[in-house]
Amino acid sequence: MNITSAKFIRGIVGEDPLLSDGIPQVAFIGRSNVGKSSIINALTKQKKLAITSSSPGRTQQINVYLINKAVYMMDMPGYGYAKAPQAVKEELRELIHWYFFASPYDRPKVVFIIDAEVGITKNDIEMFRAIADQHKHIVVVANKVDKIKPSQYTQKIEHIEHALGQYKIIPFSSKKGIGVNELTDEILTTEKD
Repeated sequence: MNITSAKFIRGIVGEDPLLSDGIPQVAFIGRSNVGKSSIINALTKQKKLAITSSSPGRTQQINVYLINKAVYMMDMPGYGYAKAPQAVKEELRELIHWYFFASPYDRPKVVFIIDAEVGITKNDIEMFRAIADQHKHIVVVANKVDKIKPSQYTQKIEHIEHALGQYKIIPFSSKKGIGVNELTDEILTTEKD
């Protein structure tokens, strides 16, 4: 399967008619600076579709992208160490909480992104368990695998598998194209779910 069209629709910060228009939503969630926007750009083969930044906390709304006119990719704000005033951090935390746990909208699939080089953190485990408790279809992406030393690769991936249990894990690298086809297939099968 291929992504043949991708378009930024808008950023949302709460209730929006788009969320109930019947188009399936795939939410991309991970810590600040984990590479969510870079993954979206790699999947869509558009270098500037999602704005990337080396500063954590760049995404401060839910950015919505329409893929193949059939599925929304929802680029969530990162959780964790956003470089922002405390009030903004709290707003971002509340937005994430609202979307996943309080809103009435159905999110059939969640792409949960972990920095494979850094490894899984306490924040990752807490967020993952909270989402898993909602019984959503979760695909785990171990991002930035190109930065792992070959001698540590197996150990790092096994550590993520051990921490999260029986979930599919896709090793991924935006720079080297690793995992792009596999993750694309996971996202586009949402059309038929």
